[in-house]
This record gives sequence, structure tokens and C-alpha cells, in this order.
Amino acid sequence: MIDNIKIESTEILSDNWYTLKKIKYSYHKKNGTVHTQTREAYDRGNGATILLYNPAAKTIILTRQFRLPTFINGNETGMLIEACAGLLDDDNPEDCIRRETEEETGYVVNNVKKVFEAYMSPGSVTEILYFFIAEYSSAMKVNNGGGKENEEENIEVLEISIDEAMRMVDDGRVKDAKTIMLLLYIKLNNIL
Repeated sequence: MIDNIKIESTEILSDNWYTLKKIKYSYHKKNGTVHTQTREAYDRGNGATILLYNPAAKTIILTRQFRLPTFINGNETGMLIEACAGLLDDDNPEDCIRRETEEETGYVVNNVKKVFEAYMSPGSVTEILYFFIAEYSSAMKVNNGGGKENEEENIEVLEISIDEAMRMVDDGRVKDAKTIMLLLYIKLNNIL
């Protein structure tokens, strides 16, 4: 398949926060004709996400924060409940998610388990997301979390039961895809 695709041109439309490119490419169709298309792709780097779970208490840790894109798309408050996540930057996925977990939730986790990886919006965004789970206990809490001040994060940490989290998916309080995927993984694999 790769031999059938040729990048004709690439134009950077924006590199303000991350990189938005306009790409013209051609490919051979099954009938032998060459077809040319132009698409835009947003490159924000790759990321990692994690769901912390406590088997004894049957609870999980989620976060709540303002997400501008949801606000401009009709989310009245712009607040989104989601699993802890962050961009890899220069880290490998495991180091990234350990760092993000402490920054956002205040918990230090050592035994993280990668469960899968997925493209979240492959029609327009290059990001691949690495999904993790990890057990937590109150003994692992080293600070209040909330994110890094210099990154202007304002994150609320939520500890809720797995049953309440699933109700939140059902009634629409949780609308974040990565969070729903991790919650379903926990339930389908009888982890909680």
C-alpha cells in the first residue's frame, strides 16, 4: 500500500501551538487510476492516558477540567470529566504517564500496565494514544494533584466508584472517548 501513496506537497498552515499541515497526495485506486486529494492533518504529538483503580474500594480516579473545544461545540460549561492523560513530549509512554499521574492526580504509581494503543481521530489528527491502567491506594498519594502551575492547568481530582463512573457514561456526564474506552476495559476484563 505504501508504494501506492505519494506526497505531492506539504504546506504548514499553522505552527502556533502544534502543527497544522495541508497535504496534497496521490494514490492508485484499485481500477488503476491515480487519484489526488488534499487534506489537513494536525500534529500535536503522541500521548498517554491512564485509569487508576482501587480494587478494595472499587473506586477509580478521574479528573475534571475546562476543555475549550468542547465549550465551542456546545458543552455549556466546557468542563470535561476524563482519565488522566498527557503528551509524551520527549518521554516514552510509561515515563510520561507516571509523570502525568503525579502532576494531575497527586498519586505516584510504579506498576503501570499498557492495555492497548489507538488513534483517537485518525481523519484529522496524527496522535496515537497509549492506554494504561494501574492500581492505586491512599498510601500512594503524595500531593493534591491539579496539574502544573506553569502549564496553567486547573484540574480537579475525582475519586468515584466504578458503578457511578459507568452511570456517568450512561447519562452523558462522561463524554470523553479515552475515558469511556478505559472504563469499558476495566469492566469487560472484570478488573473492578
